Amino acid sequence: MDSDDGRGVEHARDARTGSDAAAARIQHQYRWVDLQIQRAMERGEFDDLPGHGRPLGDLGSTDDRDWWLKKLIEREQITGVLPAALQLRKDDAELDALLDRETAEPRVRELLEDFNRRIVDARRQLQGGPPVVTPLRDVEAEVAGWRDRRDARRRSASSTATRASREKHRRRFARRGAR
Repeated sequence: MDSDDGRGVEHARDARTGSDAAAARIQHQYRWVDLQIQRAMERGEFDDLPGHGRPLGDLGSTDDRDWWLKKLIEREQITGVLPAALQLRKDDAELDALLDRETAEPRVRELLEDFNRRIVDARRQLQGGPPVVTPLRDVEAEVAGWRDRRDARRRSASSTATRASREKHRRRFARRGAR
């Protein structure tokens, strides 16, 4: 006893009730799923999972429809999903530290020019969102500041190394005198 659903697909009918057998299977599918989970638990397949015995933690507010997206961004450390204006503000705050990690002046200039280009591009976009208030960086002034910070770090490292050498030398002579 087959029936056509109008799309040319035939479904088997339950001989007792005359209803669609597929609908009956779907209606009772949760029982099958529960049975599979129960059997897996009996086999011990859920033992020793990460986080076993600990609470799930903050799942977000029940009123927040995007709680799962926020958790995904946090867990996967996804960056670059801010509106351009906010991303530029964040990058501006971190730019000096980024420049200080560089060792070559051409690379510092390249990073500054790219930063300024992104500001100009963001100002040209009319996509809405917060206004772009991040100022352009003066490349020459920033490079001079980078050089000053680099030289200060070198002097500091040099004086630390000199002090360590003197201390090592002093300890060596102090041991000789104790003999």
